[in-house]
Amino acid sequence: MTRQQSARHVPMQFGQRVRQIRCARQLTQRELAEQLGVSISYISKVENETLHFGDYPSAKFIHKLSEQLEADEDELLLLADKVPDDLRRRIREHPEVFRLVATLDDGSLDSLAKELSGEERPRRHRTTS
Repeated sequence: MTRQQSARHVPMQFGQRVRQIRCARQLTQRELAEQLGVSISYISKVENETLHFGDYPSAKFIHKLSEQLEADEDELLLLADKVPDDLRRRIREHPEVFRLVATLDDGSLDSLAKELSGEERPRRHRTTS
């Protein structure tokens, strides 16, 4: 495996992704903090992965964050090690399928994802009830 291939599959951290999306939306930390009703230091700690366990973003905060950033909520939830409810339900319904997928090497997983998606799917935003 080449260095480029191995770097391609290094999972992005939650904070890195938040910073990447925020910057792409041309928002400052101050602007995002104001929109979310949190302190600038909290946004900074999120982006720098320096939060203590008890301060880690909740699913509710991630929902608000994804709305403000117009980002894929499921992606942010997964990066924060929070499994979205609909995905958790599907895993419980078909654990054997998810076990098989988890054993695939990166190339096979990429091929499967490409085959299943057919085309890029639109980003989802959850609505709260």
